[in-house]
Amino acid sequence: MQLVIIHYGEIGIKGKNREFFERKLMENIKKGLGNNAKKVYRRYGRIVAEVKDFQKSKMILEKTPGIEYFSPAKRVENDIEKIKEKVVKILNGKDFETFKIESKRSYKKFPLTSLEINKSVGAYVVHKFGKKVSMKSPDIRVFIEICEKESFVYTEKFYGIGGLPVTTGGKVICLLSGGIDSPVASFLIMKRGCKVIFVHFFNKTLHSSAVRKKIENIVKILSAYQNGAKLYMVDFSIVQNEIIKTVSSSYRMVMYRRIMTRIANEIAKRENAKALVTGDSIGQVASQTLDNLKIIYEVAKVPVLAPLSGMDKKEVIEIAKKIGTYNISIQPYPDCCSLMIAKHPVTKPDPKLINKFESEIDVEKLINQSLKKTEILEM
Repeated sequence: MQLVIIHYGEIGIKGKNREFFERKLMENIKKGLGNNAKKVYRRYGRIVAEVKDFQKSKMILEKTPGIEYFSPAKRVENDIEKIKEKVVKILNGKDFETFKIESKRSYKKFPLTSLEINKSVGAYVVHKFGKKVSMKSPDIRVFIEICEKESFVYTEKFYGIGGLPVTTGGKVICLLSGGIDSPVASFLIMKRGCKVIFVHFFNKTLHSSAVRKKIENIVKILSAYQNGAKLYMVDFSIVQNEIIKTVSSSYRMVMYRRIMTRIANEIAKRENAKALVTGDSIGQVASQTLDNLKIIYEVAKVPVLAPLSGMDKKEVIEIAKKIGTYNISIQPYPDCCSLMIAKHPVTKPDPKLINKFESEIDVEKLINQSLKKTEILEM
């Protein structure tokens, strides 16, 4: 078995509810590692995992919200001489000319301070290997953590994505398109501790097995960040057919999105979700002017979160590439929101005209018909 020391960041500044966040993170780690972990437990401001295969564990831990960094480590008794020997054993055979010892003493009753530990262990390494200490740019760093009952020694740090453990923030509904933005929005909300349920709207007349596969693949990638996912596939064709009959082309985009929001309201109610999430970025396209967003969001019955609001496209693309959704998102896709709309959609809609259009449509009936035809997938 290999020992992995897991550190969190933001959780450490929590107050009386810190234990709640620690336990949630530990539960998520256990679930993610599955059979690869023999044991996962809390220890003195950190989480320790005993795993069969570090490389497999690394792939999971890098995608687990709440983790700042983690390291494959060796356990050693709280004895300075044994710590020295353990450090030498770890360094033996490694190619380096300069090194640095960095210790952290969580257990304050240990007889040496962090600085004294660094000096004592450093001198021993110099004696054993004849290498030099470098404080600024060493070839290798040795990290020592002194805890109450034991110490840990390691030489590598692998960084996670930070944030808070998934489920600590409750459930949210993400309106997932086939583009670049909404997958990134959902990832950013996962980092804030929310469990994301995905809702995708499609028009069956435009839909193909390849398109369906694209959406499923995006959700599968995102599910790795929260240990599984649920996807609602909503056939929006009935709604669109009615809107096209009644609404002028310049207003159709806004009307599509208003009814999508209403359908998402119903799904949020079923799932006991506390908010909706969109990939909107202010002013990026015609439907994302503040005037349009006001009209679209006003029908929401829960808060609407738009984590990309202040980002430009380049920033969003960088995150999409980092989380692995970009190459799938750029595949050709017939977005149902662009069906039969004007070349120049309205950017400052008239609320009275919106109300007029909606009065000519049986909105509740359309919502119910769409929900009845909705397919739910577990991933």
